[in-house]
Amino acid sequence: MTSVRVRTDRRRGRIGARLAAVALAGATVVGVAPTAAVAAGGEGGAAERRPRVDGQQELRDLVERGGTTAALAEIRGVGRSPWRGAAGVSDLATGRPAEADGRFRIGSVTKVFVSTVLLQLVGEGRLRLDDPVERHLPGVVPNGAAITVRQLLNHTSGLFNHTEDTRFLVTNEAELEDYAHGTWRYRDYRPEQLAAVSAEHPPYFAPGQGWHYSNTNYVLAGMIVRKVTGRAWQQEVERRIVRPLHLADTVFPGSGTGFGGPHAHAYLDMPAGPADITRLNPSVVDAAGNGISTTTDLDRFHAALFGGKLLRPAEMSALTATVPDTLPGTVPGMGYGLGVFRLDLGPGCEAAWGHDGSLPGWGTLLLGSRDGKRQFALSYNPFVGRDGSGAEEPVGSLAAKTLCEPGAGTGTAAAPESVPVPRSIPRTGPDLPLPGLVTRS
Repeated sequence: MTSVRVRTDRRRGRIGARLAAVALAGATVVGVAPTAAVAAGGEGGAAERRPRVDGQQELRDLVERGGTTAALAEIRGVGRSPWRGAAGVSDLATGRPAEADGRFRIGSVTKVFVSTVLLQLVGEGRLRLDDPVERHLPGVVPNGAAITVRQLLNHTSGLFNHTEDTRFLVTNEAELEDYAHGTWRYRDYRPEQLAAVSAEHPPYFAPGQGWHYSNTNYVLAGMIVRKVTGRAWQQEVERRIVRPLHLADTVFPGSGTGFGGPHAHAYLDMPAGPADITRLNPSVVDAAGNGISTTTDLDRFHAALFGGKLLRPAEMSALTATVPDTLPGTVPGMGYGLGVFRLDLGPGCEAAWGHDGSLPGWGTLLLGSRDGKRQFALSYNPFVGRDGSGAEEPVGSLAAKTLCEPGAGTGTAAAPESVPVPRSIPRTGPDLPLPGLVTRS
């Protein structure tokens, strides 16, 4: 069976899984029989019914080898019924097992919800993707007359990412202590403040002349939703997506620090012992990463979005129109659309569509097929400060079990050959990086 390796970022100041490179290598898996393979790198053609998968070993590996305290996943569309599981503990103090239906912070997966709402508004004729930002947010964005709504959504605006400003970075031990045990995580922000921080910095490039992931783009997208509808972006997401799809465990808490349901805890490795950093005020990322959900809700959302239930064909085409690989800042094998990315997993695999997300102590990945028939959602809690490099293989294996045919990328199913196909994509996030000084073991 194909194994998709997803490397982690080991650079100082980065947390969680980095989707920095993907390679395919053949490997035998006991108990999984080969089925008809999809066309190399294709978008479809997989057998409708394949053997039911089990991702429990991958979740255990995330905990045992990946520096993770808890891991949850759900795989849909592979076999007759969904598979869902959990590994690790939800609370280090009590040892309570992680729950498969637990809630978690989704980070930048929030962007997919926000982009979907904006595209629905486009379909209703209430704005256009090529509208200048200045038309909807006069005076808010430097050079706003030259930046379009589309460029916000596909990160080609050039606008500085506000979470890269030093005011949002922990830079010394005193600040780290404040983050762990003080008030740092509870600071409250308004979107206008975040946009103003971005505006203090020069752009990365002229609009449309490069690609740079910027949370500020989606803070502005949320502000545009309010300007066009008269309601907060959270209200519009709930009204247009959450309620119609019955996503009972999906919330966008604004400045709220809690969860309102079962959840695993997030931890930071400190000299005096683990610091519980579960609670935080997510207004610092606003429409770029505010959400809380479950694996079931995320899979249901992905299936509805890519299954054509939320957008008309014209807007779906816009969502999946990715920026060229030749654009400065992009990498071959990956394309970024309007709040979603496309990842080429190589021969024998369907292209993966979705998004990742991360906040300190939280990692999320939502990937699936373009037709909405297969997807997997993963949440894991990296123990911030511990070595998480062992997470790359189990995460990649979950992607392969969902989107690659058994035996794909091999010479034969019985005697597989290693056929590495390197693919690289830029990491989207983390939304709130902590420094290398966090690494203690």
